Amino acid sequence: MSDCAGYDLVQHLGDRIKTRVSSVINKDVKEYGKKFMFDGREDTCWNSDQGDTQVISFSCECPVVIKKIHIQFQGGFAGKDCKLEIQPTGNGEVITTDFYPEDGNQMQIFEVDSAVMTKSFKLHFLGSTDFFGRIIIYQLKIIGDVMSS
Repeated sequence: MSDCAGYDLVQHLGDRIKTRVSSVINKDVKEYGKKFMFDGREDTCWNSDQGDTQVISFSCECPVVIKKIHIQFQGGFAGKDCKLEIQPTGNGEVITTDFYPEDGNQMQIFEVDSAVMTKSFKLHFLGSTDFFGRIIIYQLKIIGDVMSS
């Protein structure tokens, strides 16, 4: 049964959700760390270091169902060939949803068709529009429901 519907899960769960990123440019987390994707400000961002694949991992204390991904890149540093990887609760088979962002500055919204409960999921950016593979994200919202345990 759903406790709430359509929340920004990172904001709503607070300390009950942990995030990790594969890299931060020059390891400068004070200027470009992961927290800046979720602060709601237009002048801060997460900036990955260069590399072929970048990953943002989420781990929740309670089960959630992901419905949408809202993401705003810096044009020229957008992810391409992206996927959402969901590990269902109860050790089911990993569910993967591909999405293909545009190279631009606008907020982009991607629907997630899977209605599976999870406590662990990842966003994979298998490539970037930047020659060196850097990703810059100004806003990231994972919209979904928090489920009763």
